[in-house]
Amino acid sequence: MQNDITVRSVCVGKPAFLMVRDGAEVLSGIVKHPVTASQIVIGRTNIEGDGQADLVNHGGPDKAIYVYPSEHLPWWRETIGYDGGDASFGENLSIAGILETEVCIGDIWQWGEVTLQVSQPRWPCFKLAQRTGHRDMVKRFVDSLRSGWYLRVLKAGTTQIDAPILRAESDARHLTVDRAFRLRKNSARLSAAERNELLSNPYLAAGWKSGLE
Repeated sequence: MQNDITVRSVCVGKPAFLMVRDGAEVLSGIVKHPVTASQIVIGRTNIEGDGQADLVNHGGPDKAIYVYPSEHLPWWRETIGYDGGDASFGENLSIAGILETEVCIGDIWQWGEVTLQVSQPRWPCFKLAQRTGHRDMVKRFVDSLRSGWYLRVLKAGTTQIDAPILRAESDARHLTVDRAFRLRKNSARLSAAERNELLSNPYLAAGWKSGLE
C-alpha cells in the first residue's frame, strides 16, 4: 500500500461553552484550533490538548481522533456557502488523498510511531448545527454522505505533524466507511444479511452497532 495520505492540519480543542439548550448551558469540544508545534503526542483516547464534554456520546477509545477529508470542503462552500475555517466540522485531522469510499473499517494506519485503526463513520449531533450556523446541518450532513470517520489508537506515541500517513493494512472484509454510513442511514430497511454485515464486523465500534441489535 502507498503513502498517499497527506495531513493538511491537526486541530484540538478543550470543552467550552457552545450554546444554551432547553435552559441549560451546553459545553462542547467541537470548536478546535490548529496545533502549531511540529510534533504531537497521541494517547489512547485523545490527541494531547483535545477533549470532549459529553463522554457518553463523544470521545473514548473508539472515537479518539476524528478525520475529515479536505476534498469535501469545496463542495460545502459551493452547495451552501459554508466555510468554517479551521476544523470546519470539528475534525482533529484534515487530510487529503483518501475518501469514505476507499477507507475500510478495521484498516490500520501508521503515522510516525503511532498506530491507528479505522473504527466507525461519524454520525452528527445537534452541536454541528450550532458550530456551522446552519440549523438544518444534521440533515444536510447525513444526506451528503460526507461523514468522515473516527480512528482508535492501537499504539500511542509521538509523531511529526507533517509526516505522511501510511495505510499499513486493509481489512479483508472491505466494509467501507461509506457503506457503513449508508447502512445506518437506511437502518429501518436493512435486510438480515446487511444487519449481520455490520454486527459481525469485529472492528466496527460497539456504539455504531448498538442501535441495530
